[in-house]
Amino acid sequence: MTNRVGIIGGGNLGVAIAEGLVKSGFIKPEHIIVTRRNFAAIKHLEQQGILISDNNNEAVAFANVIVLAVKPFQVAEVIEGIKPNLTENHVLVSVVTGVTIETIRNCVGNNVNLVRAMPNTAIAIQESMTCLCFDKIKLDRLEYVQELFNQLGKVVVIDEKLMDAATVLGACGIAYALRYIRANIQGGIEIGFDAATASLIAAQTVKGAAELLIKTGRHPEQEIDKVTTPKGCTIAGLNEMEHQGFSSSLIKGISASFDKIKHK
Repeated sequence: MTNRVGIIGGGNLGVAIAEGLVKSGFIKPEHIIVTRRNFAAIKHLEQQGILISDNNNEAVAFANVIVLAVKPFQVAEVIEGIKPNLTENHVLVSVVTGVTIETIRNCVGNNVNLVRAMPNTAIAIQESMTCLCFDKIKLDRLEYVQELFNQLGKVVVIDEKLMDAATVLGACGIAYALRYIRANIQGGIEIGFDAATASLIAAQTVKGAAELLIKTGRHPEQEIDKVTTPKGCTIAGLNEMEHQGFSSSLIKGISASFDKIKHK
């Protein structure tokens, strides 16, 4: 059977998923449909061969993998509208922030394969870190969803109890990393670079550092040790940053974001 993907919600995330899947070659564009009430806003997808509609049930009839990419307050209404047409052959993948599997299951009933996914904004360039959890799903369907999101970055399956933590580390984490890069750029300008050059050096350096960890599987300290020579400039800088609370401020920031989610 040829899998077809229906994306309900043609906002930034829904469009990024559709375009990323087409760019990867994972699925033919004519096997993807994206819905949006004001579908004139997604007309540009037709130029790539992607189908569009303003009817969610058209997507459900067309596809067996349904990605729910709407606002949290729209979930119950949207599911209520498509529920009569969902079957045990469908996989419903929710990328809606903060909405639990239990909440979706209560809306959709027991016969639908259900996955909850938490990507981040780097999905727009197929570099997302996506965390998945699931409920009552056939193994081959889960493997397909994993492979789908693997086209859009990296994937890890976690317990749902860690989804809030995944939001902080993976989704909020984009902002933390960008704030570090911004500070690096500011420091680079202070020591003599123009803004454009400092930006390129800072961004590529962080990208290289991340790739070192991903491709080697090493702990960060192993790579840090390679550039911290005795009495050198690297260790002098690192020690000064630690004296100013660099690591502790990051950890406190992550904890503050997590506390905010837990107490919403």
